Amino acid sequence: MVDSFAQHYHQRTKYDPETIASKSQGLDWSTQPSPYKEYKIGTIYDLKPYLQSTKQDPDNHWWQRLSLFLLCSYGLTARVQTMGDPMYLRAAPSAGGLYPAEIYLVSRGNSLLPAGLYNYQVKDHTLIHFWANDVWQNIQVACFMHPALMVADIALITTAVFNRSAWRYQDRAYRRIFLDTGHLLANIELAGSMNGFRPYFVGAFVDRSINDILYLNADEEGAVTIIPCVDLDIHSDKITPSFPSALPSRTNLEYPDLPDGQLLKYCHEMTEITTFRQLPANPADVDPVPLDDKYNFPFCLKISTATDPIDWQDNLPLSGLEDTILKRRSTRSFTGAELTIDELRAILDFTYHPAHYTNQHLDPHPDYFDLSLIETFIAVSGVKGLEEGCYYYAPRAQELRQIRFKNFRQELHYLCLGQELGRDAGAVIFHTADLKKAILKYGDRVYRYLHLDAGHLGQRLNLAAIRLELGVSGIAGFFDDRVNEVLGIPDDEAVLYITTLGRAR
Repeated sequence: MVDSFAQHYHQRTKYDPETIASKSQGLDWSTQPSPYKEYKIGTIYDLKPYLQSTKQDPDNHWWQRLSLFLLCSYGLTARVQTMGDPMYLRAAPSAGGLYPAEIYLVSRGNSLLPAGLYNYQVKDHTLIHFWANDVWQNIQVACFMHPALMVADIALITTAVFNRSAWRYQDRAYRRIFLDTGHLLANIELAGSMNGFRPYFVGAFVDRSINDILYLNADEEGAVTIIPCVDLDIHSDKITPSFPSALPSRTNLEYPDLPDGQLLKYCHEMTEITTFRQLPANPADVDPVPLDDKYNFPFCLKISTATDPIDWQDNLPLSGLEDTILKRRSTRSFTGAELTIDELRAILDFTYHPAHYTNQHLDPHPDYFDLSLIETFIAVSGVKGLEEGCYYYAPRAQELRQIRFKNFRQELHYLCLGQELGRDAGAVIFHTADLKKAILKYGDRVYRYLHLDAGHLGQRLNLAAIRLELGVSGIAGFFDDRVNEVLGIPDDEAVLYITTLGRAR
């Protein structure tokens, strides 16, 4: 059977010990793209004063909420001195610190924020109003009249500037771009709850229409997600737990034999939606937790992961979560010391069971594109109270099911491209998907959805670990096929993302 282009892309961009050296190239630091997009003309709205303002009037309160919402989603959080210009870290993690995502804000128009297009200028925490015409109706049409756009007054749009990541990671950068955007979506979800906005993640839209509305150069960048943000202070009575967020594209079985270096852009084109799609008449009945019918053998060791939720309240409601988002950093090395099973349980609980956090005013049903397509495996090398080995995590049952019995430290060191994080972690979490099955459901566009969802889960893992004062780091570079061999999982399971957990050195 002929592979679709998404399958072909995934196979072509796998890392393999025999070929990785031939595909690597030295970096020309003089050609690194800027991680910031600049607009020379437009009206500037400075968001910084609202972070410290104590005024209590309704208008000021709205600006305070919007300012903190954007800061906790993607704002600058630290300055790192380098040999050249300083590097600024952001609230959402990014592979190599390359930050391929841009955030646009679209206003339907009100007394505070005139209608039109805005770009979030990350470097100085401002909005620049670069297009003053009303484009809301055009966005509704491009998103197939998504119901959330009928209620929301503002929407965020995330885009990807491809070469920011491709400069370093070449064709495989497409995977990292969508994982990075998934990190950003998790922050948007949580920052929305903290600031009174309910974001709806829309992955189904006519790509070229959105690109044209934003005046994007489609050779260099493209729209990734549309996010209507319903203001809970105004429309709390119109909130629905979930709307449809993913629709299929075509499945491309015919494509040219492309040379290395051309796969990324072509993959984005092949995953576009180009024709009208009909959304379901009623809100989707989306269960955020996949079924637990895998690896449910009577003889395998089963460990319950039920636990008390992580407490995100400090001196103010959710102030612990805000602090965690702003101080989060990717860990560079682990000590090799053990985690505890209670720590692992708490991390899994926050990541997979948002309904347990309703009492802390977090959204119990945040949007994903289709979590039923993603599986979770955990390689345990050092967790006190848990045998070494590989486990399948069954979220609905809240249990770990052991499928292999051994210590994988050396294999993990190897398959993570020799990174010591894999060797010294107490637990390594793998997100995988049956790519063939996923494409049958959503066409080639599912490649986007899978990596967005994996990144979203990965960021929740990050934040839970940081709250527990543990080390955590995502890894998107690995020997793909060796993961399946080492863990003993089927070849059909495409590895999407790896998250390492341990004691930070």
